[in-house]
Amino acid sequence: MHFNYHFLKFLCPALETRFLGAEIVECFSQNKDELIFGLSLDKTNLYIQANLLPSISCLSFPDDFKRGKRNTVSLFPDLIGQKISQVKPISFERAFVIYLESGDRIIFKLHGTRSNILFYKGSEELPYKIFRNELRDDWNIRQAELAKDLDLSKSNFLALEGNASKFLPTLGKIPREWLKEKGYIETTIEEKWTLLEELLDMLDSPLFSIVEKGKDHYLSLLPEEKSVLQTDDPIIAVNTLFRYIVVIQAFQREKQHWFKTFEDQKKKSSNYIQKTAEKLQSLESDISPAQLADVIMANLHQIERNAEEVTLFNFYTNQDQLVKLKRGVSPQLFAENLYRKSKNRKIEIDQLYQNLEDKENLLAKTETLIEQLKGVTDFRTLKAFVKEHNLIAQEKDKQEQIPFKRFDVEGFEVLVGKSAKSNDEMLRYFAWKEDLWLHAKDVSGSHVIIKHKSGINFPKTVIERAAELAAYYSKNKSETLAAVMYTPVKFVRKVKGSPAGAVMVDKESVVIVPPVGPRE
Repeated sequence: MHFNYHFLKFLCPALETRFLGAEIVECFSQNKDELIFGLSLDKTNLYIQANLLPSISCLSFPDDFKRGKRNTVSLFPDLIGQKISQVKPISFERAFVIYLESGDRIIFKLHGTRSNILFYKGSEELPYKIFRNELRDDWNIRQAELAKDLDLSKSNFLALEGNASKFLPTLGKIPREWLKEKGYIETTIEEKWTLLEELLDMLDSPLFSIVEKGKDHYLSLLPEEKSVLQTDDPIIAVNTLFRYIVVIQAFQREKQHWFKTFEDQKKKSSNYIQKTAEKLQSLESDISPAQLADVIMANLHQIERNAEEVTLFNFYTNQDQLVKLKRGVSPQLFAENLYRKSKNRKIEIDQLYQNLEDKENLLAKTETLIEQLKGVTDFRTLKAFVKEHNLIAQEKDKQEQIPFKRFDVEGFEVLVGKSAKSNDEMLRYFAWKEDLWLHAKDVSGSHVIIKHKSGINFPKTVIERAAELAAYYSKNKSETLAAVMYTPVKFVRKVKGSPAGAVMVDKESVVIVPPVGPRE
């Protein structure tokens, strides 16, 4: 109710007493949608702080305010040197006016997410300047049109059939909830009038409460059983509310944000540790492909030419084993592929053990951060905590950015990774199994993806052009010709925790092209 007319009619006289004759010496902003008036009265500094953020709109009238040396801009130069003569509420409206001795006016339009401050010159009916310029309709606001003349007689109430919202549109959420709790909707018209009279009596009483509900705080003019503050001074009430809304709630939201960040990180780390441990157990319990390769090489004389399967004695298990070979691949080459797979699996197992250790360390660190955060009780300590652990920079690193350059080749979309880390992101989040993956062979470079088009094979000219880009964005950029491998994305896999940009390719083709960069 801090912007409700029934509160403003108490606040404005108190503001007039406080600011009468005060001279405006500065008017500035250093945060989005926040305007500060600095005033001087009998060599005493006074301030009006208007926070008009759509999510948090409230006023404060502090005795002191430290203007920042950076990121601050002076506004409303026409107000400097002017003195306040009156502060008046606008009849039955969520707005009030500060009148200046020159005849100029400042209207505080307190309409929740559309709150604004309007400056009127002399007798001009339309604003000369407004604070939140994005609220374009405010340029057409006339002060006289804001004021409302309500008929609060019983006869009008009866004519409206007891509709409280039409009878008194300025009630606001808290008074309406009070009426509802008293059974207003179901009761008789006479009892409704009695309840409304009782409510109006309470709204005319200068007793203000700051109440906490859930994580929010609000100002009430009704008797409250539990409140964090009760006062008959409207300035104290609104200043206290400002402190709770802007400072305390902001602190609580910030602290909760980091709690959630750490809890999410803890959950992800725990899940990764469990899945990695299970995968390691599976890999280590499976028979190594190298054993089958040993069996094939020891029995080459038994394998007929072009055979696709053969039964061999496995000296590791002391049993005969049916071995399926690949058509068109010699037994020696088949065994060589098995040795390579075995070597890759050992590399994968070693990497998984390293990943597991890293994640266990991260989990322990995260749990420590959660315990430390529990002991943080104020903004200053929270900021120091965030700075000490470099949390802002880490969070920025996680913000999503498009990790590739985009090219069009004969109607096909071609993506080229910007860095090793971007290569991983592109492969994981922007590539489909039927897309074509390209990379300069045996050297470091960008991953390249040709996006698949349903029902259309990749033309040779498109593959060659994408290969030219892959060669250009690699260590072979200065070579006359370069080898580039390509394969569907489904044959490219990333080992978790392996170096950025490193992948394993199970099947590949090679094309020789000159490195050629982007064309005009």
